[in-house]
Amino acid sequence: GEDRTMASSPKVATYDLQPEMSAVELTHNVIQAMDSTDYDFVCVNYANPDMVGHTGVFSAIVKACETVDSCAKELVEYGQSKGYSFIIIADHGNAELAVNEDGSPNTAHTTNLVPIYLLDDDIKSVSEGKLADIAPTVLHLLDIPVPAEFDGVSLV
Repeated sequence: GEDRTMASSPKVATYDLQPEMSAVELTHNVIQAMDSTDYDFVCVNYANPDMVGHTGVFSAIVKACETVDSCAKELVEYGQSKGYSFIIIADHGNAELAVNEDGSPNTAHTTNLVPIYLLDDDIKSVSEGKLADIAPTVLHLLDIPVPAEFDGVSLV
């Protein structure tokens, strides 16, 4: 089965006006769900750095990233106490390049490489890879065979 939990996006003209968005509420919703059900897999999307990054407002981008850092820390600490492993990754860049070389705000996605963090006591290293490798990595961690149709490979 599948359960979904969401937190409504704030009703603001642009997300720089509320860079925290609903990350704290989302984190608490996910923790509450993890507390009541033993999930094999949990996927969480913190949209703050992307959505606020598109505004180009540097101070708001910093606040968005700080909020996600705090929420992710809370979620990881809780999840690890329950035996969960974590893969932390972005699907593209944005907030890491808030200002262009000419000083103008950057409001577009970047093609910069994004790091992957795999937090699991039994895994000491992760290979370099591409976004297509994430699904095979998740399946590997869940002991599910990777379909031959997949282009990616497990990073562990």
